[in-house]
Amino acid sequence: MLNRLSALLMIAATLVLSGCGYNTLQSQDEQIKSAWAEVLNQYQRRADLVPNLVSTVKGFAAQEKDVLLGVTEARAKVGGINATPELLNDPAAFQKFTQAQGELSGALSRLLVVTENYPQLKSDGLFRDLQAQLEGTENRITVARKRYIDAVAAYNITVRSFPTNLTAMATGAKTKPSFEVENEKAISSAPKVDFGASPAPAPAP
Repeated sequence: MLNRLSALLMIAATLVLSGCGYNTLQSQDEQIKSAWAEVLNQYQRRADLVPNLVSTVKGFAAQEKDVLLGVTEARAKVGGINATPELLNDPAAFQKFTQAQGELSGALSRLLVVTENYPQLKSDGLFRDLQAQLEGTENRITVARKRYIDAVAAYNITVRSFPTNLTAMATGAKTKPSFEVENEKAISSAPKVDFGASPAPAPAP
């Protein structure tokens, strides 16, 4: 009799939880973790390209010390942040992570602009290969970030909507941060890496 009662209670609890959005919250949370893992994968792909890119540029433009150092320091700052899934529940830590990635994007953009002044570097086969890999990675980052943003948006709507907001409060589920920073548009865009075009002529005095 006791076993039967326990079974009935479990069935009732399952029905209640499934009807109040608990399963939806769990499913969407897993989607966020999956999307976040892909974001990190692409960011790591970019970080792995940086040492070879810096080394190649240095071989042709060693005098650009400030720019090269800026890229190296930005990469080190990114590497110093432990981007675990727990970071997704800490808006301050998440903002620190996105700012660090934004600084690396800016540093890479400045590095690629500097290379315009070195024709031999632009014609180097290794540099062209790294340039293509970086461009492809930046595009993948944009796609991965968009998927993460969409997953977070769906989850946050569930957390805030009735009656699932009651379940969220009961289980401690809270909204998660998304990629919303001041220079979001700049960070989301891949740095310009097309060196085929000639620089525009200076305006006439």
